[in-house]
Amino acid sequence: MRSYSQSERSSEPTFSQGEIAARGLGERKGLVTTRGGSISWSSDSDAQSPAFVHVAPRDMPLPVLIAVPHAGCNYPSQITEQMRDPRSSQLRLEDRRVDAVGVEVARASGTGLLVAHAPRAMIDLNRASDDIDWGMISRPKGFDTSAFDEDRRPGPSSNTRARSGLGIVPRRLPGFGEIWRSKLSHNELARRIEQIHRPYHEFLEKELARIRDAWGAALLIDLHSMPPLRRRAPGEAVPRIVIGDRYGASCDHILAAHAFRYLDEAGQVAAHNRPYSGGYVLDRHARPNQGIHAIQIELCRTTYLDASLCEPSSRVGPLAQMLAGLVRILGAETAGLGSGRHVAQAAE
Repeated sequence: MRSYSQSERSSEPTFSQGEIAARGLGERKGLVTTRGGSISWSSDSDAQSPAFVHVAPRDMPLPVLIAVPHAGCNYPSQITEQMRDPRSSQLRLEDRRVDAVGVEVARASGTGLLVAHAPRAMIDLNRASDDIDWGMISRPKGFDTSAFDEDRRPGPSSNTRARSGLGIVPRRLPGFGEIWRSKLSHNELARRIEQIHRPYHEFLEKELARIRDAWGAALLIDLHSMPPLRRRAPGEAVPRIVIGDRYGASCDHILAAHAFRYLDEAGQVAAHNRPYSGGYVLDRHARPNQGIHAIQIELCRTTYLDASLCEPSSRVGPLAQMLAGLVRILGAETAGLGSGRHVAQAAE
């Protein structure tokens, strides 16, 4: 058995997830690939594959890491067999193929890229490890829930989000109903947390600290996609990009200001924190007072997918080029924060 429970580093310039294998990243030399976590492909087999892959140049031109936590589409058979409607559930749960955009943005800007291969249906990396709907978990009488996370002890009941069906393992979808045919065993939940959730966030934490230590500051761009937003009033321009910064808590205000200025000049209609301000990823990893900044970017799926909102379209390239410009602007501003340049300017 080959285990990926510990991250592996190699010099081969590869990046693969299904049909986006390499998508141009393999053409860049001097890349370092890191594989971590593990997806178990069968309950009665030792077959495993990495839960995430990180690719970055040895010499980073910008203190930026792009992460894509919700585009994973490596589904073990036991997962799809337990879904009531696999195709519909996958389409609703995935940030459908937004990793293809992330690859092109990373290629154009030279940043590092972290992509989860484990699907959100298995475990949601933008939820805390104690964000559990215990009603969907089968567990022995007297089972100690604190065993699931030694650092974040879950309470006796799930929080509101988990009870609504969108906890660390999604249970139901609005307008769709229950996702699963049966309950999830507590052993399987613990295994997913230990093999996917924990190593992903430990790697992300270490990589952001490494970038910050090298540049004085680091920026995490957590890349997501969203269904088309509804028009709230006649004639209103509907945002196709939402920038989330936890209402100013996850990054220096100068970064959000530059993001909106750039998007406005690029002719993009963007919203700030509504309806998506960011989630657990930003809450856990953003530490602006320690030089680690984070924003969440939500892209409307119509900006890069085909008419059926299933597969990438020809719009991926132009969208990625526009976003690469945004990344370069934000990367330069982050470097300025790390060097103290902005502090000096403010003092003047």
